[in-house]
Amino acid sequence: MIIPEFEYLAPQSVQEACALLAQYGDSAKVLAGGSDVLVKMKDGLIKPGYLVSLKNLDSLKAIRYEKGTGVIIGARATHNEVMSNSLLQEKYRSVCEAAHTMAADQIRNIGTIGGNLVNAVPSADLPPILIALDARLRIVGTAGERTIPLEEFFLGPGRTVLGNGEILTEIIIPDQPTTGSNYLKFGLRRAGALAVAGVASSVTLSDGACQDVRIVLGAVAPTPMRARQAEGVLRGKRVSRELINEAGRVAAAESKPISDIRGTIEYRRNLVDVLTRRSLKAAIERGHV
Repeated sequence: MIIPEFEYLAPQSVQEACALLAQYGDSAKVLAGGSDVLVKMKDGLIKPGYLVSLKNLDSLKAIRYEKGTGVIIGARATHNEVMSNSLLQEKYRSVCEAAHTMAADQIRNIGTIGGNLVNAVPSADLPPILIALDARLRIVGTAGERTIPLEEFFLGPGRTVLGNGEILTEIIIPDQPTTGSNYLKFGLRRAGALAVAGVASSVTLSDGACQDVRIVLGAVAPTPMRARQAEGVLRGKRVSRELINEAGRVAAAESKPISDIRGTIEYRRNLVDVLTRRSLKAAIERGHV
């Protein structure tokens, strides 16, 4: 299908982009990498009258470190830029690994981290690991600026808290020097597949005990979900194989999968059990380093 006619708008600042989005409302869509919005237009799923391009907003591509804040990733950074960034490889290797599992290389070259979050696809790979690392989002709009936990960003498949005239500009990952993290997923192909189930974990250790832990499940609920009961199995206790196995079982029971062409409810719950145990072990190993 041919892409329907639209007007292309190329603002020179974030503020101008927000103003255009506010002006045209539901008739406008943001164009960052285009790996999602253009496909949806070609398939006839959406028919925006205006595309507000972010291509001139180079400040949104930066990946930098701020002391006392952490690593800040511009929303226009592509998946390959995230994957290969030396700062992220040093501080948050698990984020680079999650970016590497996504789609084909050609898509990673154009798809952006901001687009991956805003699309709010339940099987997306980056949200679970970013939530596990307590990431926050900086959102700019015509009414001002706000910063929220990524965990509070998703409302449902394809739905977020972004309001009219708002743009996601940055992802902030706080400093966590004694925390190990990991993301694992299972797909139906060896590389670039959508997750049938995914699990991210972060573990902070103190003298062999689990001081803090986050377990985040992907593709097994309408939005990425914290397995809080499974976290409670480990938090404040000395880590052991038995506790890790119990956390896997509890996480599987907490998950809310559906049956579809990629897997049944029971299959996905079994995957959550296995992936949780493996992800926790890997995160704990990294936390010791």
